Amino acid sequence: MTTRRDFLSIGALTAAGMGLTTRDAHADTPDQVKQLKPPAKPVIVTRVTGDQSIQEAYQMLLDGTDTLEAAHHICVGRENDPRDHSVGLGGLPNEQGVVELDSCCMHGPTRRAGSVGGVRNIKNVCLVSRKVFEHTAHVMLVAGGAEDFAVDLGFPRENLLTEDARKIWMLWKESNSQMDWWGPGMADPGWKDPYADKPAPKPTIDLHGLSSLRPGAIPRHPGEEWQPTIHARTQKLTEMAADLGIEPDKRLYAVEQVLWPTTGTIHVSCVNTKGEISGATTTSGLAWKLPGRLGDSPVLGAGCYTDQDVGSAGATGSGEENIKVAGGHTIVELMRQGYSPKEAGMETLRRIVRLYDGDMKKIRYLDMEYYIVRKDGAYAGCSLWSTGATGKPRVFTVHDGTYRVEKCAPLFEGGPVEWPPF
Repeated sequence: MTTRRDFLSIGALTAAGMGLTTRDAHADTPDQVKQLKPPAKPVIVTRVTGDQSIQEAYQMLLDGTDTLEAAHHICVGRENDPRDHSVGLGGLPNEQGVVELDSCCMHGPTRRAGSVGGVRNIKNVCLVSRKVFEHTAHVMLVAGGAEDFAVDLGFPRENLLTEDARKIWMLWKESNSQMDWWGPGMADPGWKDPYADKPAPKPTIDLHGLSSLRPGAIPRHPGEEWQPTIHARTQKLTEMAADLGIEPDKRLYAVEQVLWPTTGTIHVSCVNTKGEISGATTTSGLAWKLPGRLGDSPVLGAGCYTDQDVGSAGATGSGEENIKVAGGHTIVELMRQGYSPKEAGMETLRRIVRLYDGDMKKIRYLDMEYYIVRKDGAYAGCSLWSTGATGKPRVFTVHDGTYRVEKCAPLFEGGPVEWPPF
């Protein structure tokens, strides 16, 4: 019988035989990564928030506040805003009309991480994810267990389905009950394209090249060729919205949410002048999803990944696809190998394309956006498409002493077709 002491002795001898020591743990890290210096000023990369939380978080970093606290300050601002239907209070619900929230975070300085998924009735799940590593030896808690854990720590239970979100959900139920997430996905051999008779972009694709993908052409709007259908659909939905009691000034927005539901999520990556890095992601997930569905946002290494030696990355978009390529982790590991933030993001997007062998009839239904910060303050925002489904440019925000909005580096020109289709 091998005792614990024997096991540890064997391990030590094995490590010695392999020439491994604690000092050699990062021997395979490239010199350029080892030599990364902290930035002269803090850097924050995230999505557009529409409030002052990014500027406030930046001041927090200047004042010496912990990087994860600063990141969570931005996340909490979105979770508390009932007008933001992609996170927290007012998030669009699952197909049963229940709001389920996901979040995870990684604290570079202490190399700790926490995650919660499928949480109901708790608004600030980003803060709960941090409590997981502060108060337990676990990394991830889900569903009812995560909710009870939050309540035990003093988080109040509250109804997260606002009246606006409830009416949008009712509009979806009455008009699009067949447009759900049931049925096999695109990876299934028997999958049939609902737009099989419509043209798809045909870019020249080298699935192994780093910079040889040529942008494909796709309509800026998800249905420019089918505009009459969209207009007729919009008119019908607007009439139904009136019947449901949705106020006149909110009807077109409700229709837009049914046709192109908010999928914003929010990820924040930041680094301070000490080179301390943190990342956080929070979301209400896909609108009208199957109850219990988890996307990439609560998955460490997918929706968020931070390595104190290298950098941080996170994502919004097609969560299932990002999980399959471990997007956040892949980006950070590529930066460890010497890729720039932009190169790492673009290569990870190519890996998503590779999942479908470059088949643009499938890829047009996908969407992805990465937010990336390296330890030295270098950053990037990368997206699968140059615009969203409604034609708005893909952008991200950066604050490095100056707050600004920049366009993402796209893999393809144009925008995706929203799924499920109408």
